[in-house]
Amino acid sequence: MIASLITQHRGEYVLRIGEQPQHAQLFTGEFSEDSNGWTGIRKSEDELDLLKDAVIRTVEEVGGKTSVLFERRLQHPRTSLLLRLPPPSVSLTPEVRCAVVGNVDSGKSTTLGVLTRGFLDDGRGRARVALFRHKHEIETGRTSSVGMEILGFGPSGAPILPNVVNSHDPDATRREKLGWEEISIQAAKIVSFIDLAGHERYLKTTLYGLTSGAPSCVILIVGANAGLIGMSKEHLAIALALSVPVVVCITKIDMTPPNKMAETIKQIVKILKSPGCRKTPVFVRSMETAVEISTSFSERLCPIFQISNVTGEGLDFVRTFLNLLPSSEADDEKFAVNQPLEFSVTEVWSVPYVGTVINGIINSGVVKSGDAVLLGPDSNGNYQTTMVKSIQRKRAPVASAEAGQCVSLALKRVRRAAVRKGMVLVHKSEILPRAVRQFEGQVLILYHNTTLQKNYQAMLHCGAVRQTVRILNMDHPQGVLRTGDRATVQFEFISHPEFVKEGMKLLFREGKTKGLGVITRLL
Repeated sequence: MIASLITQHRGEYVLRIGEQPQHAQLFTGEFSEDSNGWTGIRKSEDELDLLKDAVIRTVEEVGGKTSVLFERRLQHPRTSLLLRLPPPSVSLTPEVRCAVVGNVDSGKSTTLGVLTRGFLDDGRGRARVALFRHKHEIETGRTSSVGMEILGFGPSGAPILPNVVNSHDPDATRREKLGWEEISIQAAKIVSFIDLAGHERYLKTTLYGLTSGAPSCVILIVGANAGLIGMSKEHLAIALALSVPVVVCITKIDMTPPNKMAETIKQIVKILKSPGCRKTPVFVRSMETAVEISTSFSERLCPIFQISNVTGEGLDFVRTFLNLLPSSEADDEKFAVNQPLEFSVTEVWSVPYVGTVINGIINSGVVKSGDAVLLGPDSNGNYQTTMVKSIQRKRAPVASAEAGQCVSLALKRVRRAAVRKGMVLVHKSEILPRAVRQFEGQVLILYHNTTLQKNYQAMLHCGAVRQTVRILNMDHPQGVLRTGDRATVQFEFISHPEFVKEGMKLLFREGKTKGLGVITRLL
């Protein structure tokens, strides 16, 4: 029975033994051991131990691992166990994609460095150096590109970290970075972080990372000494517009005076409860809350973690929470495996002795190496035939990949110049996929300082597609759009046709102007 439970839940299951407190009380923080309304069957300490040992034995018989997430021995003895089966191969390791956003200097890269490398920061930027991809990022300490980091969790639920935890040599920490392949082989679950830029100048890069990376949650990092300022409000608004669940991490709590800290918390709670957000903030101050909220985490609840990357306070709660998040592929509504293949291209490289390599997310279907596929649309809206030579997932070679996974494909006989971001790969079939120049969308203008009229041009983000569009027509009675207006608008791509589908979310911007909507009809 336990084996079938684990397989139904895609290889991992949280088992609760003993009486459990109600979520409403636990999440509002009004919970104590004396409060009423406990659910479940009461167990004594001896019964708890007997049951726990029985479960551990059973899980080991089917080849899995059990780890104790937390245990209480007071008036209501209770425990939560994580039962996990190791994945049969690297291509089936569950993955959670998290985008990390926040204002400049809020501590995004440092937090990721501490989580993925396992050592603490010195307060002078030691932890973030290992994440940077460019020389100018190390010099200024600011991220300007979309960085990718991964954190693997083993079958027992412990994070997989390099073993230089106590060395003080900064070069050692850079050198001793575990290879992605090693992590993939050891891991029973992978959390991929998309490290985005906080500076306003790089907003288009950040937007692209959010729309094309298909994250299953957004981690908003807020410096306790600064509060929600500048770009972090923009990032929060974009995450809400794309309806991605949000997690808030308040950093730098070791150096912030208590009065400033209280101010920051008050401001965050006020913004989260405001009519635009309508979220319920939940402060995670115990392991029990971290375990419960990760399994019942939805768009309505917003967990708030308070962490310090220098003292390490609160980091264990974040790790436990990430360890238990449901994987991105588990979202069957978004990623259908039994549909025809559709792969959107988010990055292109030319690799010596391999040829053209594309990276992206499989929106639907399955791809195997050796498949004949079509790549396009090009500037005329045509598709070219090619073949998938090999597939890599998290830098480890795999034979096939399915919907919801982020993979790299090497293509045969395709020039690097012929591929751009926003193209799609589909299986060869009788019906060619349609590339469109004009389409209609239902749009809401979030902010514009004057009015939007016909022939207005803006940059449109829609999945992995990023191109300038022109407004051809709108059904608004006044013929112009202002902030807060809704309308059905006809758009046209300026330079070349793109592959878009009805029902895709779109975001457009130009300077300070922002609008969002959904594609309703292809013309």
